[in-house]
This record gives sequence, structure tokens and C-alpha cells, in this order.
Amino acid sequence: MENRINQLFKEKPNNILSVYFTAGFPQLNETEEIIVELEKSGADLIEIGIPFSDPVADGPTIQKSSDKALKNGMSIKLLFEQLKDIRQKVKLPLVLMGYFNNVLQYGVEDFCRKANEIGIDGIILPDLPLEVYENEYRPFFEQNNLRNIFLITPQTSEARIRKIDDLSNGFIYMVSSSSTTGAKSNVTEQQEAYFKRIQEMNLKNPRLVGFGISNNTTFVNSCRYSHGAIVGSAFIKALSEEGSISQNVKKFIDLIHSSEENN
Repeated sequence: MENRINQLFKEKPNNILSVYFTAGFPQLNETEEIIVELEKSGADLIEIGIPFSDPVADGPTIQKSSDKALKNGMSIKLLFEQLKDIRQKVKLPLVLMGYFNNVLQYGVEDFCRKANEIGIDGIILPDLPLEVYENEYRPFFEQNNLRNIFLITPQTSEARIRKIDDLSNGFIYMVSSSSTTGAKSNVTEQQEAYFKRIQEMNLKNPRLVGFGISNNTTFVNSCRYSHGAIVGSAFIKALSEEGSISQNVKKFIDLIHSSEENN
């Protein structure tokens, strides 16, 4: 079976909306419901965050959601149990995002095998070094039809971006600025110059912009220079509001898509 991430970019090459949330937040057993509602509401790709006590790439909103999820009792083992029947309910590409320490303790080969068994399409581990992946773990990902998603920042050298492009076969996560995750109100001229520079490199892999995407304006501006954008902290905040999961998810996705229609 072709990987669902590759299928997605063939069928919809522009304005991809990827949504991140932390598994086990707001409540321990709402992970599956959030995924189902995201597909129903019009998300294109879902990133399921594995909570970790030291999430170095994440800003305060996602840090707090990770802390709450851990206190709720979320773990990799429980997450896999919660998602064991997820492919009977959703068709969207699903990506697990977390930190390498957790995966290493679980066992990288077992983690990849289990992810494939339940229908996961890709893995994002921001602190897994490129060279370590290439030299030690790449076969585990490839044997299980998993796309390893690398991050690049404004400080990543052109040579390293080319190397990442060679090693990738899903998409490249383009961090919008050298900071942690967190909702921003606009895209700066400096960020636009960075997006344009990467666009002009004509990489073979599609790119999604993440970190700081929070509303219709930032989503549309990011999509002008990439294949889509990733929303995280703003969605976590939406899940924290009063109302049902289905109401909060639909309201948020409608808000992001309203700009796409006007673009």
C-alpha cells in the first residue's frame, strides 16, 4: 500500500492543513475522538503528539498540554492501545510526533513495527540527529513504510537541507523561526524571505511550515511559499475552551479554512 502522506501530496499539492495535538489532552481518553473530528471537519493530515516531560522544541502551550497528558496517565504503550482500531474510523495520514528519549526507551525497532501495525504513516522526532537516523535506524523506518520527517530552520545550511531532502520521502517540516512552538499573529518579512529562499531551492520533497501558524492570515501567507502549514498551539488552546470536542474542532478548522477560500 502506498504511504498515505505521499498519496495526500499527489492528490492535494497545495494548502495542506496539518493539525497537531497532544495525545491524552484535554482528557486521557479523547485522543481517538479528536482524530475522528479533525477528519470530519476538513483537516488534511494529523500529527499526534507523544507527551514528554522535557519537550525542548515546544512553547508553553504545548508544554502545559504535555504535562497535563502525562498527569492523566498517557504513555506510548497506552497511545498504541488507544489507536489500535483507528484505521477502521479515519483515512487521513497520521503522524506521531515526540522525542527520541521516549522512543529509545520503548525500543526503536518495536516502536516502528507497532506504528506500522496500527496504520501510522510518519514519525517526527526533532531531537533524532540526521546522522544517527541514517547510520542506525533508517532500516526500521523503511521496513515499516514510515516516513521520517526532518525539521529545517532559518539557520540550517543549504548543504544540510540538500542532505535532508535526499534522505526524505514524505515531506520536510519547515520551522518558521528559530524559536519554540507558539501561536503568532502574523508572518514577518524576515520569515517570508526565508520561505522564498527555500522555495527557490526546488527541493524534491514537499514542505509544510510549522511553529507560529495560528490563524487564517498566517496559514495563507505560509501556503504561498510552501505546500501547506501545521497548526499546533492554537489548536491546543481551542481544545481547552468550553464546549464539546466536536464543536471546538469544527469551529477551529472553519476559522483556518476561511482564509483559504479568500486567498
